[in-house]
Amino acid sequence: MNMVEAHVSAAELVAERYRLVDVVHREANRVCWYGEDVETGWPCLITQTDLPEDAGGDSARRATARVVRTSEKMRLLRPKQVAAVLAAVEVSGTLWVVTEWIDGTPLGELLAQQGAFTHVRAARIGLELLDVLEAAHGQGITHGELSPGQVFVRDQGSVVVTGFGLAGATLAPRVAAPSYASPEQARDERIGPAADLWALGAILYTMTEGRPPFRERDRAECTLKGVDRLPLRQPLRSGPLTQAVQGLLRKDSRERLGRPVAREAFVRVLSEDPDAVVRTVPSARLRRRVYGTGPGWGRRAMVAGTALAVVTIAGAVLAATTRPDDSGDATAGTEPRPTVSASKPAPTPTPTPTPTPSPTSPSPSPTATPTTPTPTSTPSPPAKDPDALPDGFRRYTSPEGFSVALPQGWRPLSTTRMSDLAYRVVFGAADDPRTLAVTYSERLGPDPVAVWRDDVEPGLKKAGGFRRIGEIRATTYQGYEAADMEWTAEGDGTRVRTFGRGFLIGEHRGYSLRWTTPAGDWEDRDNQQALDVFLRTFREPSD
Repeated sequence: MNMVEAHVSAAELVAERYRLVDVVHREANRVCWYGEDVETGWPCLITQTDLPEDAGGDSARRATARVVRTSEKMRLLRPKQVAAVLAAVEVSGTLWVVTEWIDGTPLGELLAQQGAFTHVRAARIGLELLDVLEAAHGQGITHGELSPGQVFVRDQGSVVVTGFGLAGATLAPRVAAPSYASPEQARDERIGPAADLWALGAILYTMTEGRPPFRERDRAECTLKGVDRLPLRQPLRSGPLTQAVQGLLRKDSRERLGRPVAREAFVRVLSEDPDAVVRTVPSARLRRRVYGTGPGWGRRAMVAGTALAVVTIAGAVLAATTRPDDSGDATAGTEPRPTVSASKPAPTPTPTPTPTPSPTSPSPSPTATPTTPTPTSTPSPPAKDPDALPDGFRRYTSPEGFSVALPQGWRPLSTTRMSDLAYRVVFGAADDPRTLAVTYSERLGPDPVAVWRDDVEPGLKKAGGFRRIGEIRATTYQGYEAADMEWTAEGDGTRVRTFGRGFLIGEHRGYSLRWTTPAGDWEDRDNQQALDVFLRTFREPSD
């Protein structure tokens, strides 16, 4: 089974609707594409798999129907961990499966970029995979095609699984990634949950050793023969996971480690050093491009039911009116809800003088109606020492290179990126309803006011209760062209207010800063001081 080749050009459409844009990840006989719905402009994930030569007619129809049916069942069981399938079609012996865009990186791509993982990080991913498999096995569903290319890892470390329904859809023992097939699959025997536990063990082996337990050969039958007959190479870097890896990779399925014992091994590793889970999960960086028609302050995918909507990162970051949710996906106008456990920073007792207008902060437009909240004037000019921080703040330097002073206890809650051309980082703390979002994009228009007006505001208007405060105001910021916009909206049943500043740092490149608080708390001294500090201390990367 050779590496699958594209059977349609990027100009042709899959299922008469989805365009191939760029390759996200490859593995044996399988390619994942970043795609675009030409009817909506929304991004999607398109998986291309070559079916066996005998998988025509009824077999191909069975494959598409089984993929859609099984994936939908699993999505309802584990909505945050299984991707929704939008379409599945077979064309000339190739199966095309279109799913919602997953805001993460294929595990195989992470391993190719970063090498072997620590045993703590491997245990964390293994435990999440085990949760998904347990839900599937409880409903009589065997994945049967699990591999690093079917597992997507979000920036926060949570996983999303694809590929349900492929196993059993054709007569082939393994459709893709044969080096992760179980011995019983290699012998073309009937499979069950034990085959998934073998694949879990093979993925753990790959994560800790930096290579699969059985290498991919030129032909699928040769790879499967090796899986069945060759002894397992002794794991050398699995540490406390070694026994679990070896137990899951026992050739005899009856002797293979069961789910409860595997879970106990993962939990034991994580309980020994729970903080290491956070320390060892770097941000994902996909090798793909940013595509779209609107410039915006960047782009990101957002989910509404089973449909996938895309707006600019500004539209997602700036339009968001609620705290993040656990999944990292949201309906239009919302953000992912954080799962961190930092404490809320203590209020700063020192009162802050009322901000006054400055040359870089024009006065609010007189066109605002009396019933509309007054736009915030830009905070006071910086003190003589621009790097001096008030009590309760510390400077944070991000992996992306920018820096900003944050309240004590604040940390990144989520990071969303589309290659190195656009990203968004949301900062905050648990039990603190306020957030600061920093976005960067290299696909901006030349006028900051127009970006807010034409690319951001239309998306915001679709969110619940949006109301702009005053006019979009042209200004300057740190010597750059900039524009400010303020608005209120509904978030989790609470009225929130947002101040956004976007500014250009070069041709098509720029940042936006967005500060969101409950509307009723907007004028609080701590909130006004925080906005002043953010704007005063933000520094773009020095290079």
